[in-house]
Amino acid sequence: MDQNNVSPFNALPPVVVALAVVIFGLELMFQAATAGMLGGQGGIGWRLAAIQDYAVLNAVWDWMIDTGQFPAEHLVRFIAYPLIHGSFLHAAMVVVFILALGKLVAEVYSVLAFLAVFWISAIMGALGFVVFMDSDYPLVGGYPGVYGLIGAFTFLMWMRAEAQGAGQMRAFALIAALLGIQLLFGLLNGEFGSVVADFSGFVAGLVLSFIVSPGGWGRLLARMRQR
Repeated sequence: MDQNNVSPFNALPPVVVALAVVIFGLELMFQAATAGMLGGQGGIGWRLAAIQDYAVLNAVWDWMIDTGQFPAEHLVRFIAYPLIHGSFLHAAMVVVFILALGKLVAEVYSVLAFLAVFWISAIMGALGFVVFMDSDYPLVGGYPGVYGLIGAFTFLMWMRAEAQGAGQMRAFALIAALLGIQLLFGLLNGEFGSVVADFSGFVAGLVLSFIVSPGGWGRLLARMRQR
């Protein structure tokens, strides 16, 4: 077969492609609905309805804490919100990061470990958002999960640097640059909810990697014994 005709998706782990397809497919559905190609007049409001039903909202969290009730219809927000985005550009950027970082992470991690890093990081990002912030904005989109993948990538770079005897702090260069940019936008917009959610996702992905990466649990126990 001519190598020039091989699809670039062949080089990507299937779980990465599947996650990207789901996110981008939902976005294309919203785009088609907004353009009147799906759902008729009602389709125009599909995105807004999805945000209302699945976004992580501080007001909903406060209600659950105050009443001690945690209905499934609201808990599902913490799992579903990474799939819903506010715009085409929002979804496209998340997909680009998933394809780039997902390839690097999923080639080392198992399928379940990759999915655990993405979704547990997203959940922890949402918890960071509602616990530490009192934002009036809804939290939607896959960035907290993506930052979890950045945490896993940072872990891999950190372990490689340790094996090579190189400076391990260089592994944190990517997250430092991205958070610096986000802090700048936060200052300009006066809204730091997404910064907290993304950083919480990063920390979750980094910590999870000590457990779910190949040999990670044994490596963690060995380090604890050394202490």
